[in-house]
Amino acid sequence: MAPKSGGSDRTIVADNRKARFNYEIESVYEVGIELRGTEVKSLRTGRANIQESYAAEKNGEIWLYNSYLPEYLQANRFNHEPRRPRRLLLHKREIAKLAAAVAKDGKTLVPLKVYFNEQGRAKMELALARGKKLHDKRETEKARDWAREKGRLLKTG
Repeated sequence: MAPKSGGSDRTIVADNRKARFNYEIESVYEVGIELRGTEVKSLRTGRANIQESYAAEKNGEIWLYNSYLPEYLQANRFNHEPRRPRRLLLHKREIAKLAAAVAKDGKTLVPLKVYFNEQGRAKMELALARGKKLHDKRETEKARDWAREKGRLLKTG
């Protein structure tokens, strides 16, 4: 797992733009993805979606859940499941480091991009992130309603 490099020869297949809005990203890593059968061909067509996906540690491995790779239509007999969990390729020490950050600090593993690197291998940008504190609309609505009510009371009184 190497820190993200600024290589421009990457072909981006899927981008998770919502992740940068919902999370405060602390560090980004480049990891490999274990693909089987027609998943590579399907990924090369560029129709993958990682908007609702997440990564988690299970049995000493990091897995990518809920990512969508559509079936490859020309190989219907040997097709893959579109939403199957996919193993991310990392060293054991790196897995332990990420799992400790998730367990101890409450951080989240967020997939940012899926792309093919210069050698043609499928890679992913995986971020170690912390959830942003969302703005509480109830307080804003209460203040707005009170200002409106106060204006009505002062006007009539």
